[in-house]
Amino acid sequence: MFSDDLNRRLGQALRQAQSRGRVPSVVAGVVRGGELAWAEAVGSGDGRGGPVAGTDWQYRIGSLTKTFVAVGVLRLADEGLLDLHDQLEQRLPGTPIGQVRIIDLLGQCSGIRAETESPWWERSPGKDWPDLEAQLALRGEARGLFHYSNVGFGVLGRLITELRGRPWPEALAAEILAPLGMTRTTIRPQPPHATGWAVHPHSDLIMAEPEHDAESMGPAGQLWSTVDDLGRWAHFLHAGNPDVLSEGARAAMRIPRALADLPEEPWTSAYGLGLQIFNVAGRRRYGHGGSMPGFLAALRLEDNGDAAIILGNTTAGLSSALADALLDLVAEHAPPDPPVWTADAAQSAGLELTGTWYWGPAPFELRTAAEGWLELRPHGYGRGSRFRPDGDDRWIGLDGYYLGEPLVAVRRDGRVHHWDLASFRLTSTPYAPDADLPGGVTTPWS
Repeated sequence: MFSDDLNRRLGQALRQAQSRGRVPSVVAGVVRGGELAWAEAVGSGDGRGGPVAGTDWQYRIGSLTKTFVAVGVLRLADEGLLDLHDQLEQRLPGTPIGQVRIIDLLGQCSGIRAETESPWWERSPGKDWPDLEAQLALRGEARGLFHYSNVGFGVLGRLITELRGRPWPEALAAEILAPLGMTRTTIRPQPPHATGWAVHPHSDLIMAEPEHDAESMGPAGQLWSTVDDLGRWAHFLHAGNPDVLSEGARAAMRIPRALADLPEEPWTSAYGLGLQIFNVAGRRRYGHGGSMPGFLAALRLEDNGDAAIILGNTTAGLSSALADALLDLVAEHAPPDPPVWTADAAQSAGLELTGTWYWGPAPFELRTAAEGWLELRPHGYGRGSRFRPDGDDRWIGLDGYYLGEPLVAVRRDGRVHHWDLASFRLTSTPYAPDADLPGGVTTPWS
């Protein structure tokens, strides 16, 4: 799909990263339009000169697992089996952290401890839920702030297990992986798969890393996947699938909940609901990284749906910056074409709502969008938002200042006379003479 020149540049960036990082093997891919537009592998999957890995080779994806667990929890909310603002005690009673909200666990700002007690869980045989439950504790200083917690996603996995009545991997396989055609994403490795290695920092020696079932901590980093499957996952995160997750829930995943930087630093990363959000030179990207002994992974997406995937079988030496570098190359040498505009006759039902409306003297444009949505755009300075339908003549804000706020059409003689937006009034003319103006003004202009 890309030019030979761009394919060469992408391959060169991959080979440089593999050589400089001394990574036994790296597989990478770039997604455009929901398809792998470029993919390449460097090195041997077994680390000892054996077969070159490919896009169908499994690698352990570490914390990319959290994105799947998050969708599993959000599906429960879509079905009314929980509310994201529920305290854990309401859905998983008896834990020592019952006061923690589910949404804060998803957003990495619950204050729950980051890791388990010794031994190091990533390198030790897994333990069952009662063992993890007994270790649950809060770090009071971290509540409400970004505090990355692997333990928190162990709890969310248990929540899925309890509410679905079957182990969380089975629930995710049936509800998410199967509908998306992700047949090579599994809880344990299936051939062909890479072997996990640690590379000695001062010599060209490698050491096999342990692989085990993490059991109760599995939701923090257990899954194995391929570049092919993660390309499908990237397309879902961008374009959605109503059989898997509602549009509103998918959009909520990308809303930053907590900044992940030190207080004195300009923001470069934040956390949404199971997704990391990145500020790359003023451009918003999202996705997640992954790290487990012997493996590193990264997934980055642009808002236009372009995505980069990297999978390597090394404990250290492969930076997620490679994914950003691949996206930068694509943006420079193959910028995507703008989407083709097509008419949408269904929007005719909302045509009477559109046009210029005024907040006092300030003009705003109100436009229809697909599925009955509305978009409010300021002319110059002002607050805009998208709104989803919420009953007759009522919409709910989806972003920005008006997130969650109601937009209500107020009618007179059957026609929209003005809009009520979180108590603000939008009128058809600047401070319409026939409007009930705030403050009791009766002659607004002279």
